[in-house]
Amino acid sequence: MRRLVCAERPDWRAKAQREGFVFHTPAGVPYWREDAHYAFTLRQIEHDIEGPTAEIDAMVLDLVPDLVGDELYLTRLGYHRDLWDWIAESWRSRAPSVYGRYDLAYDGTGPAKLLEAQVDTPTSLYEAAVWQWGWLEDMIASGALPAEADQYNSLHDKIVSGFRSALDRGLGPRLHLVHVAGHVEDMSTAAYVEDCAKQGGFSTTIMPIEDIGWQPGQGFVDTDDRVMGTVWKLHPIELMARTAYGPMLPHADTRWIEPPWKAVLSTKALLPALWEKHAGHPNLLAAFHDDDPRAGSLGGDYVRKPLFGREGANVEVVSRGRILARTGGLHGDEPLVRQARADLFRSEAGHAVIGSWVADGEPAGIGIRESRGPVTGDDACFVPHAILG
Repeated sequence: MRRLVCAERPDWRAKAQREGFVFHTPAGVPYWREDAHYAFTLRQIEHDIEGPTAEIDAMVLDLVPDLVGDELYLTRLGYHRDLWDWIAESWRSRAPSVYGRYDLAYDGTGPAKLLEAQVDTPTSLYEAAVWQWGWLEDMIASGALPAEADQYNSLHDKIVSGFRSALDRGLGPRLHLVHVAGHVEDMSTAAYVEDCAKQGGFSTTIMPIEDIGWQPGQGFVDTDDRVMGTVWKLHPIELMARTAYGPMLPHADTRWIEPPWKAVLSTKALLPALWEKHAGHPNLLAAFHDDDPRAGSLGGDYVRKPLFGREGANVEVVSRGRILARTGGLHGDEPLVRQARADLFRSEAGHAVIGSWVADGEPAGIGIRESRGPVTGDDACFVPHAILG
């Protein structure tokens, strides 16, 4: 694994505007960077990332039946008892999942380590599935990369396949896609997922989540009073549960993508649960709830994370007993998980984290985000990758 400096495509900004990638430089700060790329060998991809991702996903799914019935776990997550059966039933009925992402620490030399699971509302989807693939094709066409260069990326096709599988399972035929109003990245992500869903066979309606209504006897409805039978949402389950409509979730016939059973996985509480069952696994880091006496076994090298923190909010990184980084955010009052600190890939640009995607039940590709410090926050950049050798 190497970070290689390269020349930007001269027309990439104009192409981004034409293709709808409008959040590449939010508020004038680069998010997409192509003045460099990450290079991997095929063995690194297959042996160190793709294989471990499949194994991690299998371990995670193996935990779900235990977690959906664990009252202590659900209480720790703050879910009201009225939602417990709704969450468990979605697993018992095997409500389908389309995609998810596992964030990994990997520097090219050792086993990849799971940092956390982003399996409910993962972002950086379009840029991982489509935009970086276009970069690769252009770089090969221009001669900047060799003709035999490749990319670990079947994400788009597998997302489409995941929607097709969901349709075959009886979800649909209409899919409502809901996003937070006025949030450019969310709206763009929803538009991309809508395109995938259409390719998978759904008819679609896209709308702000704020416009969802409720009709007694019908359930959730859109602005035309149509029942929302199947909904893809870019809104975390734990936040949905806290809205005015939260108590109504188990009383609607709506099927959700991603499904309610993801509620027990889209939390840092998953990390201690995985370690409890698979302690010593080469792709896991030791993790405990911060109030667990065993957390002291991590000594002075650990990371503290809030249960539902996102984009690096309220994270504390400690190395040899010294605080390397501490971030603010909106999750400061949440219980914490303490996880052994992993060394991220480092270069002159900072630190890099690999987001390893699973779609339609299979490993599907990676996206790489890099940040100046050891915490990957919402100011981290997305950098493309290639397989060279």
